[in-house]
Amino acid sequence: MEFLDLKDISERDLELINPTSVEKIITVGNSAGLEPGKRVIDFGSGYAEPLVLWADYFGISGLGIEVRPIACERAQEKIKKRGVRDRVEIVCASASEYSFEPHAYDVAACVGATFIWGGFEPTLQAIKEAVHPAGRLIVGEPYWNRYEVPQSVLDQLKGIFREYELLEMIRRQGYELAYVVRASQDDWDRYQAGNWQGLLKWLEENPQHPERQQVLDHLHEDQEWYLRFGREYLGWAIYVLTPHDPRW
Repeated sequence: MEFLDLKDISERDLELINPTSVEKIITVGNSAGLEPGKRVIDFGSGYAEPLVLWADYFGISGLGIEVRPIACERAQEKIKKRGVRDRVEIVCASASEYSFEPHAYDVAACVGATFIWGGFEPTLQAIKEAVHPAGRLIVGEPYWNRYEVPQSVLDQLKGIFREYELLEMIRRQGYELAYVVRASQDDWDRYQAGNWQGLLKWLEENPQHPERQQVLDHLHEDQEWYLRFGREYLGWAIYVLTPHDPRW
């Protein structure tokens, strides 16, 4: 079973698939200047909850790019049910391979999916091509919330940085950090426990499945890592970025 297959299982009861909340997604949209008529492209859009919320609250039109067929189906059903089908579209495709219209959007988002391009800075390089010169970026990313992190932990999770390093990358790419919305410990716990609950439900429903042991192992490994290391050392935030103005 591949990693994304495991995510399909674990996220079965989740709509926001990151350690955040509806209120924080709305705060991010407000800080990014969303309003009626603005166009947003969301790379790795999952179940489209941020796009639907932004369409509901701010009247934007949005395009979501998502590679998982199950996620695309759920997103399409949600868009129809929430009455925003005329303004939100989902394309089931690899975000890194999708040919978008360059510099056509007001905001480009990648919330918790920078692995698509192999990291934070490559993601900034990729998605900034979707926005016009004054366009903003919204990026959700984990970070080390302690200066001293055990080497054993660093070895397990490559490509995670401290926030001052993320800030350096943001500035190198020609942007300023305009706003940040952090995950609370409750956000983290709720997100992790929601994933565990999804895995446990699947295990209960599939006692004879040939890959049951793999799912159980994944559950146990995820619980042990989070409670032993992740809860103490790992933070997560959504960053709103605005282009650097050379007049500053």
